[in-house]
Amino acid sequence: MWIKILDAFLAHLFRSGDLKLTFPDGSTGRYGDGTGPPVEVRLHDDTLPRKIALSPDMAVGEAYMDGRLTIGDDDLYGFLGLAIRNIAQNGQPWFRKPLVAGRHLLRHLDQFNPMSRARQNVAHHYDLSGALYDLFLDPDRQYSCAYFRTPDMTLEQAQEAKKHHIAGKLLIEPGMRVLDIGCGWGGMGLTLARDYGAEVLGVTLSREQHAMANARAREAGLADKAKFELMDYRKIEGKFDRIVSVGMFEHVGVPHYSTYFRNVAERLAPDGVALIHTIGRAEPPGTTSPWITKYIFPGGYVPALSEVTRSIEKQDLFTTDIEIWRLHYAMTLKHWHDRFMSNIDKARTLYDERFCRMWRYYLVACELTFRMNRQVVFQFQLSPKQEVVPLTREYLYGGDTAGLRHAAE
Repeated sequence: MWIKILDAFLAHLFRSGDLKLTFPDGSTGRYGDGTGPPVEVRLHDDTLPRKIALSPDMAVGEAYMDGRLTIGDDDLYGFLGLAIRNIAQNGQPWFRKPLVAGRHLLRHLDQFNPMSRARQNVAHHYDLSGALYDLFLDPDRQYSCAYFRTPDMTLEQAQEAKKHHIAGKLLIEPGMRVLDIGCGWGGMGLTLARDYGAEVLGVTLSREQHAMANARAREAGLADKAKFELMDYRKIEGKFDRIVSVGMFEHVGVPHYSTYFRNVAERLAPDGVALIHTIGRAEPPGTTSPWITKYIFPGGYVPALSEVTRSIEKQDLFTTDIEIWRLHYAMTLKHWHDRFMSNIDKARTLYDERFCRMWRYYLVACELTFRMNRQVVFQFQLSPKQEVVPLTREYLYGGDTAGLRHAAE
């Protein structure tokens, strides 16, 4: 029965391309219109037809990790590209829509992130071995979308461009107090302190990130200008001239959006500026892949633009600019994947083959979602006063330094 149900599901889903599937009993199905290179997939577990029909994200991801689903030539790009493109075009069949609706109703439970749970969620991902991140990130450990001002930029160049683009939007001046919410390994805060003369307080819930950020500040001679605390953003007090948050908002959760932006508004000085950088969806609100929730980012969610702006509107803040980056994260993830795969033997010594297959699946699936399925990056510039920020974006792009105003100047 479940083979027939899965067959109907795949016939609805795959309208383009060419997928050949071998079921556990040896029977085969062919899906799509036959165009493009064929992708061959084999299921090795009798329970997979049922699991995939009920929860394809979870079942396919776990089966690939375990080797219970194999792809010809291990062409993960070909398989996920075919699947994600067809999902974006064709959506769910009628018999899966109640399951999807049920997930949507329960999403607030998945995203309920009080302080104790938020710390556990962060530890799940960011307190992995630091050596793992050295295998695929740039030396500054920028674990967020890079900014490719030209397509031929290296990852290092694009990550530097991202930091300075954000600094330009913050209109940093020497001596300004800056709060970095979700400071990661300290790269953004150290850049603002070193290149712009800011006084930075960074906060993170990751013990690994906290220790490394402070060690980097000491090594750079910036410990008096850049300090990093192991603290939830909801416990910060005082006023700041500038607030920056890069790649942290995805972990906040919809039930806490109003709390988040209320804290931003309360922490900003009257003429302050905030820059919030987050992955977003260019479509209505949705849910997080259950596989991503379980294995990669528990409690995480990629917001729709409407969900963010609705929460901002409740605060005494002007949205002075919204910029949308489209393929920049796809390009970033491609760099990360290629670096990870070139270091795959080192990754196996840190963890095991199952972990390596999980990590590769995560990087490829995320890259192709940005390329094919309406995922983008939002940058929100906010201020209590609309006249604090220039009327146009010319200040970001004028002059030899493209609007990057270093403290040395």
